[in-house]
Amino acid sequence: MATVQRTIDQGRGLRDLPLTMESLADLERLLRGHITLLLPHAHAAAERLPHGSAARHLHISRTEAIERQAEQGLGEGTLSAHVQVAQLARDCQWLLERHQGTEALVRSG
Repeated sequence: MATVQRTIDQGRGLRDLPLTMESLADLERLLRGHITLLLPHAHAAAERLPHGSAARHLHISRTEAIERQAEQGLGEGTLSAHVQVAQLARDCQWLLERHQGTEALVRSG
């Protein structure tokens, strides 16, 4: 879990990193990897929510939006890459906060 949180912190604190496309691409790759590991747990959590409930609908909508965002890529230019990495960091944080029971999985990732 500490590795995931460190990556999230880097993505959220981009002012402290050099904004090269290479460093942003590395960070994006790490965040997408963490998201990939956490998404199955998010889907499983949604399945446990009552069918037809607002909570289930919101959870599914959010996880689907995260999946779509992770597929977007960095886009053209440093600004686009910066925005993408920051969004992936927020998405990864959301997943991590809601799926703390994935500690063993996250430690291996």
